Amino acid sequence: MSLLAPDSPSMPSRAWHGILCVELGMLFFVAQDAMMKEMLNSYSIWMLIFVRALVSVCILTPLVVLLGTPHRLLTPLWPLHLARAALFTIGFSMFYAAFPFMGLAEVTTIFFSAPLITAIMAALWLRETIGPHRIGALAVGFTGILIAMNPAGDNFSWIAILPLSCAVSYAASQIIARKIGNRESTLTVGLHTLAFSGLMIMPMGWAFNRIITLGPGFEHLDWSLPFAPLADWPALALLRFLGMGGYLFLSRAYQVANASLVAPFDYSYLPFAALLAYALWSEVPPANTVLGMALIVGSGLYLGYRELQTHRTEQDPAIVGEGVFTPGSPLPQQVPGSEDDWWPPRDDRHSTG
Repeated sequence: MSLLAPDSPSMPSRAWHGILCVELGMLFFVAQDAMMKEMLNSYSIWMLIFVRALVSVCILTPLVVLLGTPHRLLTPLWPLHLARAALFTIGFSMFYAAFPFMGLAEVTTIFFSAPLITAIMAALWLRETIGPHRIGALAVGFTGILIAMNPAGDNFSWIAILPLSCAVSYAASQIIARKIGNRESTLTVGLHTLAFSGLMIMPMGWAFNRIITLGPGFEHLDWSLPFAPLADWPALALLRFLGMGGYLFLSRAYQVANASLVAPFDYSYLPFAALLAYALWSEVPPANTVLGMALIVGSGLYLGYRELQTHRTEQDPAIVGEGVFTPGSPLPQQVPGSEDDWWPPRDDRHSTG
């Protein structure tokens, strides 16, 4: 199956362009999460998420104004954006809350159950059909989740539920992105998700600290005003630069190449995370995490393959094979050839198919 129209002379370059962009995006997101894990020793989750959202909004808002239609600052779909931002904010607060207690590879392996959870949600809420092949892949994937979490093991902690909860909330946010569909550009969705997230995170942290009494070891959940010494500003700016870089590279990847080609490369985040965690903190993921990772990745790739086979002739592919599942990314599900591209438009003869 060709990635571009048969008469396109640029098919190989567009395919490699997309793969390169998604791999660079994964590297940026892994570096961002490693920085987040390290900076939680000095700052609260609430402050780091707030700063990340603030810097992103300062970058994305001028882009929306400069590029104009189809991007917009004001939208009648704001309730959907608000709901998606709430899921995004709550979910990734739980995701990062697990960092001081679990290895980077362990947290992210459990999070990558999100495509499997989205498949279930798409069947329940979007009436997508789940055939025997997908049921088998989902069973294998959820077996991988149980193995990675190891709830019956002596070392199991309730902390492992946090990245799983993030996967559930993130999957739900992708279903809402599916509902938004082509009515918004990718840039608009990203801007509103991050803007609403920035508005929510500090009150959320304040309320959390009023409701729950935190013990020793949970200092990263203490509420504090978004203040940092001047000497730390470059590090905070770099944190957001890495996140924005990952967002832009992923957006570019899904615009220049077939989504069914580049989506499997999202899983390269996991070995990148394991290697970086080993290099920085000598973290070695336990055997159950590695086995669970293999089952989760295998089932996710097979789900994507089945979607490619089933929907190769449809104009509106199902979400499972086309979703973007990357920790910390506000990027919504992409539909190849849709009108939400905000990079320079492509020649129709070179559209993906």
